[in-house]
Amino acid sequence: MAHFDTQYQRLEASYSDSPPGEEDLLVHVPEGSKSPWHHIENLDLFFSRISSSHVYNLHQKNGFTCMLIGEIFELMQFIFVVAFTTFLVSCVDYDILFANKMVNHSEHSSELVKVTLPDAFLPPSVCSARIQQNGFLISILVIAGVFWVHRLIKFIYNICCYWEIHSFYINALKIPMSNLPYYTWQEVQARIVQIQKEHQICIHKKELTELDIYHRILRFKNYMVAMVNKSLLPIRFHLPGLGDTIFYTRGLKYNFELIFFWGPGSLFENEWSLKAEYKRGSNRLELADKLSARILWIGIANFILCPLILIWQILYAFFSYTEILKREPGSLGARCWSLYGRCYLRHFNELDHELHSRLSKGYKPASKYMNCFISPLLTIVAKNVAFFAGSILAVLIALTIYDEDVLAVEHVLTTVTLLGVGVTVCRSFIPDQHLVFCPEQLLRVILAHIHYMPDHWQANAHRYETRDEFSQLFQYKAVFILEELLSPIITPLILIFCLRPKSLEIIDFFRNFTVEVVGVGDTCSFAQMDVRQHGHPAVGPVPLPLHWGVLPVAGAEAQAEVTHGVLPGMHAPRWAGEGLVRPAGQVRGSCAPLGR
Repeated sequence: MAHFDTQYQRLEASYSDSPPGEEDLLVHVPEGSKSPWHHIENLDLFFSRISSSHVYNLHQKNGFTCMLIGEIFELMQFIFVVAFTTFLVSCVDYDILFANKMVNHSEHSSELVKVTLPDAFLPPSVCSARIQQNGFLISILVIAGVFWVHRLIKFIYNICCYWEIHSFYINALKIPMSNLPYYTWQEVQARIVQIQKEHQICIHKKELTELDIYHRILRFKNYMVAMVNKSLLPIRFHLPGLGDTIFYTRGLKYNFELIFFWGPGSLFENEWSLKAEYKRGSNRLELADKLSARILWIGIANFILCPLILIWQILYAFFSYTEILKREPGSLGARCWSLYGRCYLRHFNELDHELHSRLSKGYKPASKYMNCFISPLLTIVAKNVAFFAGSILAVLIALTIYDEDVLAVEHVLTTVTLLGVGVTVCRSFIPDQHLVFCPEQLLRVILAHIHYMPDHWQANAHRYETRDEFSQLFQYKAVFILEELLSPIITPLILIFCLRPKSLEIIDFFRNFTVEVVGVGDTCSFAQMDVRQHGHPAVGPVPLPLHWGVLPVAGAEAQAEVTHGVLPGMHAPRWAGEGLVRPAGQVRGSCAPLGR
């Protein structure tokens, strides 16, 4: 592995947001004019209360009441899943439910009566006894109870934070909760910047910029974008028969963040500062061994908890998607932006709602592009299977309309349901007869929104290789669900056998690509938008655009490297990064280029 010679550096200012000498300015405010928001020393804790940005989240989730109700329902949902599953396992007599056992409600055994649903429920005493006799179930319930108590404590802590932010919105920003859904984030952000001048909530600088706020909210996400972009994280694999495959799930992402950012023994000592030992290159081998051991223990913990997490994933997926599948059988054949795509296509300093808005605009053209690649043979088979299944379904429906007692015949209702699902699935493989095959044009429309297009995609939009690469960013919903179900099994394997060997590279990455910005703390250097340091030398001498347009075909991939972090600047008009106005031809390749 190549050894990086660059060192962690302190960045006094990569942008002019405060005059020299004012970084540590303490403005005197008369006692009578002080507010609870005067001199908030830990802005990271204020903007990003350990787990996420509560100031930002409170705005995105439409106020304190909506946030509170959502948190309460999450706790109730967990209790429901555990309690309902326990009830189904221990408190239902399935012989009665499946009519394998007769139930009489009268003293005359010859009198036939209808079986009701409560007849299949076991008495509470029998149910309780069956639960107590099941040691495995008791163990799961104890672990679930401990986990729920942990979530309850976290809920109480979050509510205290939300209430503080709720007061901040009302008293400092002068935004009532009833009107919060109608304020854009840019308006809220402008008010935060304004109250810095009035209350000096940041003691390290006179003015607070939009970029300061973005850096605090997105500090760890910017690191994740850089690590995914530079292929540092082991999420790309070559599997026999499947070729190049991306495996990046919420569980794997959670473990990465646990290891790097906020878990016990992580690389950061608090919300804004990398530990001092990781800023020096002298003990990199020792730190790599320490990180490797920590990854090993977390991987082992994942192995131990794998059965419980797997059971939860299966139950949650079953309760979440069964009704949707019954109502819309073709929904699993729809596509969505993969978790990998959302991270890989994300710009530095791009908030969640900005990313969601951008990718949502590209959803329809992306769906149309993927629908262009339908096998003619599969279409013929689907049409004929739909015909046969539809014919049988039509007869059963007609008989049911004539006499509803047909549904009482064994397996008729099941047959109708399966035939309906089969017809719907077959129709998803039959293209629209009015569909025009124009993949090149569709791919350019997609480019206008996702801002990413490798050079080898040019003039090759009609090829299956391009389709397969794009499908890593835009996957089937069914594939997403399957990956999440497999995540508890595969995640510990990736941590132990794939992430551990990269420990030294990870240590070097955080040392080489971390800068300390006065008043902000340690941030990913890519997020500073310094074109001179991280620009791509292949970009010509044309000045970088301040507003995004569709990239020219030539050099699109190289320009994407430079502008990956530049574009969100248009959401913060008060900030003018000095790197944006330099000719792109003046950039130098002092660091390894971002792998776009």
